[in-house]
Amino acid sequence: MMKKLLVLGSGVSGLGACKLAVAHNYEVRVTDINKIKKKSKQILNSINVKYEEGNHSYSNLDWADEIVISPGISDKINYVQLAFKKEVPVISEIEFAFRFTNKNIVAITGTNGKTTTSKILFHILNNAGLNPRLCGNIGTSFSETIINDPGDIYVVETSSFQLEHILNFKPKVSILLNLFNDHLDRYENNSKSYFDTKLKIQSNQDLNDSFIYLNENENIKSRLHKINNQQLHPFGIINSNDNLSAWIDNNKLIIKNNKNLFTMLLHEMALQGKHNIYNSMAAGIASKILGVTDDILRQSLTSFKGVEHRLENVLKLDGKTFINDSKATNCNSVYFALESITTPILWICGGIDKGNDYSILDNLVSEKVHTIIVMGKASRKIENHFKDIISNIIKVDDMQTAVKKGYSLSNQGSTILLSPACSSFDQYENYEERGRIFKECVYSL
Repeated sequence: MMKKLLVLGSGVSGLGACKLAVAHNYEVRVTDINKIKKKSKQILNSINVKYEEGNHSYSNLDWADEIVISPGISDKINYVQLAFKKEVPVISEIEFAFRFTNKNIVAITGTNGKTTTSKILFHILNNAGLNPRLCGNIGTSFSETIINDPGDIYVVETSSFQLEHILNFKPKVSILLNLFNDHLDRYENNSKSYFDTKLKIQSNQDLNDSFIYLNENENIKSRLHKINNQQLHPFGIINSNDNLSAWIDNNKLIIKNNKNLFTMLLHEMALQGKHNIYNSMAAGIASKILGVTDDILRQSLTSFKGVEHRLENVLKLDGKTFINDSKATNCNSVYFALESITTPILWICGGIDKGNDYSILDNLVSEKVHTIIVMGKASRKIENHFKDIISNIIKVDDMQTAVKKGYSLSNQGSTILLSPACSSFDQYENYEERGRIFKECVYSL
């Protein structure tokens, strides 16, 4: 008898789950409360998947053996709550995909740094000839990758939303980069719920697996008692207790793997800045666990190119530097950006506030920022917070105006920084579109 799978949502992960399920002889239906894109309909029609849009039919809950929920959909909605009451299993797309591969998985999560770390690690593993694939929250779903482009190692960028509904998902290596307040709008302003969800990345690991984490993050350290009995690989700047797997000593990156020490001068690394050192540490530890040689690791950390939309140098015009940091959708990410820039800053920010506490930015804004340009739904909250710290706060309606004003109000030697601290969905489809439009506006000056 064919298993019946209901896919909730028709985005990237939902379509990937459909393709994988059909390939394994599931009967599949899709339900989406929003209008389904024309291209998505074409895909669903091509694999004979029935779909509905603009509505969730309750009859599908009686039909389904199981539900795959897309990451953008909260399980607090009535439809999912009713599924729970009917005892229909609700799982994430990464949980579903996990059933159909026996290859090694490296799962990477954290409030900040997921994409950069995932791409660094993929770069290392690819250089080592280990046939890796990069997927998950980064753009191509885990399911889609397994069915269309299988590899020998999967580097899976993993959001808290994807981790909410895992049951058996078990990476060979899991990485928790950091934990800061984020997505509190999703978690009813409960940071504990968000942190605990992130920690689920290691919940099914055992002694044959490895857990890599930032030892200096208090929100992680306070939860170490919840960690399973897997191999632990903490990292940080100072190896005070001689228990770290990566640290800094005398301007050198040191990575310990068993009794072997990998060393590399910091200035030789392609990515600079404290946050990127952390990202490189985590990727480096994972690569050594997976058998990458010192020579390949060194060459990879030297040659890696940065990530688009993350502290991306766009253009220097009349001595003014434009930086695209559209991926900075929370205050901690903005903190790293402001911290890393040494020139006077005009800061462009705003979008949809996610329950941000802007106070962590106060000192850096006071010290480094001469003007704030704010846009989007969060404008009033941001303006009210910083009005006593900085006098020049300008509200605009669109990116083109923001860029033009940023250019005119900055002096030679300044940096015009797009680092929103907010999600993009009030004006843009995603942070990538926001970053692209920023760059287009800069190039048109």
